[in-house]
Amino acid sequence: MASVLVLVLVFLLDLIAFGLAVAAEQRRSTAVVVPDSEKNYTYCVYDSDIATGYGAGALLFLLLSQIVVMGASKCFCCGRSLRPGGSRACALILFLFCWLTFIIAEACLLAGAVRNAYHTRYRTLFVDNPPSCETVRKGVFAAGAAFVLFTAILSEFYYVTYSKSRDSGAGSVPPPYGKDSGIGMSPYS
Repeated sequence: MASVLVLVLVFLLDLIAFGLAVAAEQRRSTAVVVPDSEKNYTYCVYDSDIATGYGAGALLFLLLSQIVVMGASKCFCCGRSLRPGGSRACALILFLFCWLTFIIAEACLLAGAVRNAYHTRYRTLFVDNPPSCETVRKGVFAAGAAFVLFTAILSEFYYVTYSKSRDSGAGSVPPPYGKDSGIGMSPYS
């Protein structure tokens, strides 16, 4: 049976990661080109840099969620082998897709956080040629949030099907010739 504590903990961590990714999308940096007081050159002025922290926080909460799920399931490959059947096949497919969406989500969040933290430092000497005030593109953190949501759904289903496959058949098939699989010697003593 899947542990309710693990499912709730993973859900909360993924929910926080999703919320932080959406907040990062809403608060990403913007920039304006501003001339200096003597109008000899122009430079970029950036607003709040809080989206970098939100993106990094979402990245860490998603990572922590993935660690909890993989630790609880022993990363699918360690520990006791699973019973053959549909639950094991489904758990394997969900495991692979869970990791795929996790890697995409982490890449989006990391790229967004790094790009949001980057600020152009150079100035141009002529007002006619303004500097490129590059910021993170709209939708990078939103894509990360979408893949956080996909990862959350897939990891929950993965853990449930893994637990079902792990627990199926445990005790349902009686061992041959009684309780113990060894040879009992007590009647002969």
